[in-house]
Amino acid sequence: MPAQLSPTARALLALEILHQRPGVTADELASRLGVTERAARRYVGILREAGVPVESVRGPYGGYRLGRGARLPPVVFTEEEALGLVMAVLDGQPAAAAGEDGIGAALTKVIRVLPDRVGRQAAALRAHAAATPDRHAARPDPVTTSALVTASAAQCQVRLRYRSESGNEWETDVDPWAVVVRYGKWYLLCRSHRANAVRTYRVDRIRAVEQTRYRFEPPADLDPVAALEENLGIGWEYDTRVEFDAPLDQVASWVRPPMGRLEPAGDGCVLVGSTSNPRMYAREWLSTSPFGFRVVGGPELRAAVASVAAQFTAAVADPTPPSPPSPPSPPGPPGPPGPR
Repeated sequence: MPAQLSPTARALLALEILHQRPGVTADELASRLGVTERAARRYVGILREAGVPVESVRGPYGGYRLGRGARLPPVVFTEEEALGLVMAVLDGQPAAAAGEDGIGAALTKVIRVLPDRVGRQAAALRAHAAATPDRHAARPDPVTTSALVTASAAQCQVRLRYRSESGNEWETDVDPWAVVVRYGKWYLLCRSHRANAVRTYRVDRIRAVEQTRYRFEPPADLDPVAALEENLGIGWEYDTRVEFDAPLDQVASWVRPPMGRLEPAGDGCVLVGSTSNPRMYAREWLSTSPFGFRVVGGPELRAAVASVAAQFTAAVADPTPPSPPSPPSPPGPPGPPGPR
């Protein structure tokens, strides 16, 4: 426990620990506070003197617990915790530095109630640190995200309306297994009743969420992060199938999960998946391939690759040489002699 905490702050922290861990022993309380057992008992005494009902129970299962009427103390931040919180907010939401959005307003309130010295440092960090927004990040609606997390925790099926990157929109009932954050994007990992399969949806593209009265049981061995990685490239509007001339173990180090599933095929391998944005798939993914490949499936992807290839070919084509000048016209027949 950092030494800069005042006795009052430690007493408030002791109250928070008692609220979280009813029956905590003096030894455990001392360890959590970073003080001796004698000092921990002194902080319990401070709380009692302040009118906080702290009860002590003797015996092997005894310890300290809060009596009726006790309230949770205000949150107490150490300097390290406060600065870490400000850094995390600015890293994930650079616009919060200006304090104009909801997150910025919340950060302002947190800094305002910090102890004076810690608050000054947090405010200075916010004012003078600059963060470059991640152009690939996508900020979902907090209300939508909260509704999905609540339904996931309660294991309640939801009906959602989704708009894909290509502009198609549909409704589907899903079992919301988990909300997963991956490289600045928020995803809903779920079982779609419409597709009768596992699906991953970008939370920022979910237009509406409605909780239903139906319950669900998630898979017992569910690993949300692993399941998300496995299913990112599955279930979108346009099928993709790309053959590579290199062995699977070499291509696997370059392929990312959203691109699809890699399978062996003869001396090479094939990448099978789907996308809602064939042009992005061609321009940002396939154009960077260090291996030779052929697009053998998905007319939309084939057209997108052809378009990108034509653009690149035109970029390196020799400019059209200027037309040579026209040769001079031959002289005409001599005219009649002029007067002398």
